[in-house]
Amino acid sequence: MNRWLLVVCMILLLVFLTGCNTGYKGNPTPKDFLGNAEADIFVLDNIVHSNAQDVDWIQGFDYTLVEQIAEITKQSSISWKFKSGTANKLPAGTKIYNTDSGFLIAIVEGVEIPYLAIYEG
Repeated sequence: MNRWLLVVCMILLLVFLTGCNTGYKGNPTPKDFLGNAEADIFVLDNIVHSNAQDVDWIQGFDYTLVEQIAEITKQSSISWKFKSGTANKLPAGTKIYNTDSGFLIAIVEGVEIPYLAIYEG
């Protein structure tokens, strides 16, 4: 009888652990951010980029603008309307530049604003 109890407990443990493994969900989407009123994001090539002005290691970081790689084409606060070039706070027409330091820069009224790509994991 004890052997069967052990087998049943092992099976239940295995089922529980398998159920807890949700698997890979992919990279975050605009929906993951737009519930936060302070979110400042844009999407470029299906990757969400988030404002990084308050990220410690970026503040005062020396970087060089490399080239313009995109432009914000529309503004939306509705997640399903987001496609590449959509932002929730940056105005349409904002130019996006890549840098030599692994983050992007949006230039709004002459101010350079850093954005980091947000990846799962």
